Amino acid sequence: MTVQSPKKAREAATLSKAALAYHRAAPAGKLAIVPTKPMETQRDLALAYSPGVAAACLAIQENPAQAFELTARGNLVAVISNGTAVLGLGAIGALAAKPVMEGKAVLFKKFADIDVFDLEVDERDPEKFIDIVAALEPSFGGINLEDIRAPECFAIETKLQERMKIPVFHDDQHGTAIIVAAAVKNALELVGRKLNETKVVMLGAGAAATACINLLSEMGMNRKNLLVCDSKGIISTARNDLSSEKSRFASETTLTTLSQALEGAQLFIGLSVAGAVSPEQIATMAENPIVMALANPDPEIRPEEVQRVKPDAIVATGRSDYPNQVNNVLCFPFLFRGALDVEATAVNTAMKTACVNALADLAKQPVPAIVMQAYGTDDMSFSAEYVIPKPLDPRLMLAIAPAVAKAAMTTGVARKPINDFDDYKRSLMQFIHRSGLVMRPLMEQARTDPRRVVFAEGEEPHVLQAVATLLEEQLAKPILIGRRSVLQARAKRYGLDLGLDSDAKEGVEVCDPESDPRYREYWQLYHDLLGRRGVTQDAAKTAVRTENTVIAALMVRRGEAEAMLCGAVKPYRHHLRHIDQVLGTLSDCPKMLSLTLLVTPKANIFLADTHIGSANNVEDFVTMTLLAAAEVRKFGLEPKVALLSSANFGSHDDISAQRMREAVAQLHASYPELEVDGEMQADTALDERLRNKLFPASKLKGQANLLILPDLNSGNIAYNALKILADGKVVGPMLRGCAYPAHIVSNSTDVQGIVNMTAVAVVDAQQRLRRS
Repeated sequence: MTVQSPKKAREAATLSKAALAYHRAAPAGKLAIVPTKPMETQRDLALAYSPGVAAACLAIQENPAQAFELTARGNLVAVISNGTAVLGLGAIGALAAKPVMEGKAVLFKKFADIDVFDLEVDERDPEKFIDIVAALEPSFGGINLEDIRAPECFAIETKLQERMKIPVFHDDQHGTAIIVAAAVKNALELVGRKLNETKVVMLGAGAAATACINLLSEMGMNRKNLLVCDSKGIISTARNDLSSEKSRFASETTLTTLSQALEGAQLFIGLSVAGAVSPEQIATMAENPIVMALANPDPEIRPEEVQRVKPDAIVATGRSDYPNQVNNVLCFPFLFRGALDVEATAVNTAMKTACVNALADLAKQPVPAIVMQAYGTDDMSFSAEYVIPKPLDPRLMLAIAPAVAKAAMTTGVARKPINDFDDYKRSLMQFIHRSGLVMRPLMEQARTDPRRVVFAEGEEPHVLQAVATLLEEQLAKPILIGRRSVLQARAKRYGLDLGLDSDAKEGVEVCDPESDPRYREYWQLYHDLLGRRGVTQDAAKTAVRTENTVIAALMVRRGEAEAMLCGAVKPYRHHLRHIDQVLGTLSDCPKMLSLTLLVTPKANIFLADTHIGSANNVEDFVTMTLLAAAEVRKFGLEPKVALLSSANFGSHDDISAQRMREAVAQLHASYPELEVDGEMQADTALDERLRNKLFPASKLKGQANLLILPDLNSGNIAYNALKILADGKVVGPMLRGCAYPAHIVSNSTDVQGIVNMTAVAVVDAQQRLRRS
């Protein structure tokens, strides 16, 4: 029995206290049901329930397949347990298992946008449990069995699969097996071995171990090279104490102990208990062993203990604080996503194998900067410490769901085949990056005629990642400002093919501040522009050598680039000053403004001005509104504009309210086609019912999608508050009023944000080209 140290005991007590507070906080638990249709009027209620709901019922009665179109069944999974084998807690019962099942449910929603009902069934008789679950088939698109003890779990899953025409998946078995198989596949590739020639030792003979053996056998493992051990030693034909389940793994061997089994073994998979393996036993394994110690929460042997005796070992555990975490969340949300999206009738071996291959292949791809940032590293690539992807990798769904869907279609278990997988992947992207849907018109337009965009902070890892995406998606012709040697080294480090060799004909162009032959031309132009504003020749030379934003702006000014992006480092106003000095403003717009799009679960809202705040009179707000409305139209949206104030339609007369009121009057007079109104409060702008109550004659109909804020403080505060409280995804800030296409992103903008803003910049450049 393992005795906890006092420190570990204190840590465990602290974690338990925090977990109880977390679950107890109102509302209790981790789940809620949210309506997906309006429930605001009597008519809404009549459609949702009686009498209108009868039409949906009759349609399903006539054609049961209509249930997938008329109800939530197609995106609804049941997570079902009888509480007989809950995590490391054992048979704690159905009710006590509920927090775990709720946790599983939120993982489905968080990672794959799948809705879940957790069902804790207080029934330990396998046959009765099977009858209960089978009777639930009309309610769900899939069944995830969870925490059901062996050996009952095998018969329960098999019989339910036979009786039900929806996917039935015991994650404790197959989820673990899929991740293990992907890790084994990649680890063997790194050490140069073939699975059918590998000597394997499995410690544990429960549900997960059984599934691992079965799946690895399907992938080519030679059962003659496998020794399975339990707490009594090797499971062999010489033993007379074996259950029928363990007898299937019995080997004909004279060996009896785990120590003997591990001598010369090349792959160890532990699915047993903490501390079951000693360093001395690992030391007897072959060279370059693969050690997968997967007992939770503590492994059979810790990675540092393995490394002391076998420095050449590849080690995986179930823990997040070590490399190569075998975590089922890498699999089950995305496997179900693919299965549900083709209305699969089962999860078969081909679908599981497709999941294995997709996971294994993803680990060999360049890792996005956002993933490395999440795990506090700037170096993550296919190696002994990275044989499987990380759980927070947003590419998992794009890799796994389509692969599973294709396998379901190929094997004939898909009721609704996918005809266009490119379109399907785009729909998945819209969940991964909620900005995907609203960005799609600009992305498509940018792709029709990619223009030259210069990136001031070309050496930044997330900028390089974004540029790789831009090249792959053919959205722009990137130019990187940075030292060529640094760019080449970082591209190599992150596995990015950017065509940075000096003789490359494809890929990105480079402007190296240390050696670019245009240096003299750049500083002379900069001095010509700012010589009468206190910039000496020496200062111009220094700026062009040290300020990448200045170089980028000069390249745009000279026509060597058609748009620019900066802001990955240094404050917003630092970059704004250089852009204003070099590029200036439009002839009919003496001031610049910033416009930010927030993509929230409930609405897409444009806010102006969030970062500059130069408007201070009626004419400024009129110009701001017109510029912002034009930008909204680029996204394929018709602007619905509200000029905000602390007043509602003349309810009081402070200076700010009067200014907005007068701006609206000018807009109504000069631009009657524009749907705009104000002054009004934010809730009035976003709630049509409230607005109709206060001022039924308002020209604004529906919910406003463009909010014009009265000053920089309110704009920036609103932007940051909505970003956090409404879980808003940011597109922007977009710089308007500049004489040339230029944008300043914020320091926190991620890879997808840079890609989004590049698309905006390319469309700006296209429009400027047409105007000229």
